[in-house]
Amino acid sequence: MTIHREGYPTLMLSFVLLFILCVCAFFFFPSLLIPVVLLSAAFWLFLVSFFRKPDRSITAIDNSQILSPCDGKVVVIEKVFEPEYLKEECLMISVFMSPLNVHINWYPTDAKVEYYRYHPGKYLAAWNPKSSTENERTTVCYKTGGSRILLRQVAGALARRIVCYAREGSTYKQGDEMGFIKFGSRVDIYLPVSSVPVVALGDKVTGNRTTLARFS
Repeated sequence: MTIHREGYPTLMLSFVLLFILCVCAFFFFPSLLIPVVLLSAAFWLFLVSFFRKPDRSITAIDNSQILSPCDGKVVVIEKVFEPEYLKEECLMISVFMSPLNVHINWYPTDAKVEYYRYHPGKYLAAWNPKSSTENERTTVCYKTGGSRILLRQVAGALARRIVCYAREGSTYKQGDEMGFIKFGSRVDIYLPVSSVPVVALGDKVTGNRTTLARFS
């Protein structure tokens, strides 16, 4: 396991700030030095854990299986109308990522990206149903075979930066990185309405490992 590239700036800046905090405690509040050092170390180790990059490489591509685009917990499985790009009824599956989850996002199938948009917005709690349409978010729609899949990265109350590597016209393989969301957030995936979900509400899923649904 390594550290994700998105984590290095945050880890370096936080290390410097926490070091300064410990130095200030040493000179001005010596009685608080040990608690400050311990809390600083615990916080920095949490950041290291947050930006971890486990090996989730895929050796055998199977586009009949729609893999989870992220780690987390399934909070929504329902048929909805997607109004932004697909403009049709879809099967929507949403996965909520807590600060303890790996926050890398992957392509659940092979993809040829035909649409990408970034939307500024609010920072409602990621489990709020309105977060999908009102929060800061990105939308990526791509073709795979004869189907279209739409992925939406949604910022949460703590998430303040969404990173998306998708580019219109580019092609990607199942399991390639799509982006990264810093701190609590969710990913919505819109599938053809005929897709068959193989997870249930409340299931914990692993990105690039758990199958969310299958094409019918």
